[in-house]
Amino acid sequence: MEAITVSAGDEEEDDDGREEKLPSCFDYVMHFLTVFWKVLFAFVPPTEYWNGWACFFVCIIIVGMLTAVIGDLASHFGCTVGLKDSVTAVVFVALGTSIPDTFASKVAAQQDQYADACIGNVTGSNAVNVFLGIGVAWSVAAIYWAIQGKDFMVDAGNLAFSVTLFTIFAFISIGVLLYRRRPSIGGELGGSRLSKTLTAMLFVGLWFLYILFSSLEAYCHIKGF
Repeated sequence: MEAITVSAGDEEEDDDGREEKLPSCFDYVMHFLTVFWKVLFAFVPPTEYWNGWACFFVCIIIVGMLTAVIGDLASHFGCTVGLKDSVTAVVFVALGTSIPDTFASKVAAQQDQYADACIGNVTGSNAVNVFLGIGVAWSVAAIYWAIQGKDFMVDAGNLAFSVTLFTIFAFISIGVLLYRRRPSIGGELGGSRLSKTLTAMLFVGLWFLYILFSSLEAYCHIKGF
């Protein structure tokens, strides 16, 4: 009987140790802030359906709808505060659409041994944004105006300056990643805390410089191409 009593006490202690932690005030706040997105993406079917194609197409549709809404909201916000569309697109639209990719890449980098999924997510998402997003929209517009018997004219604006500036900063970033690939440093995403902090500060600084120069060129404070 004594052995049975001790065993029961151990089981009670184990049950107490497995007691779920109550959510904090921050957890409640974040839940109410994100409940809309949780309910929205609850309509995404599991990856077991159609070998994942159902999940893929539904996600593409939802993301496309959200991107259209974000674009319109950013345009109205820029019009309200007096910002040009190019500045609004570079600062708010690009930031808002890139944050989900950033967190997805962070999770992929933490869960993968070599961070291949992280790099694939970054390059793949940006390739889809540029080649598919711009290509489809411009193709539809060109076909429509061709049917109407008119030419589809696109004002280049500050596109040449923006692309050139982005290309320069991209080469700098690639050079930094190639330099960090040395085993003595710890790889592109590894190494000491100091090296990772300095690299992150450099990349964030390049992003701020890109916004600064693009905004100055848009408002004719510096001369573009």
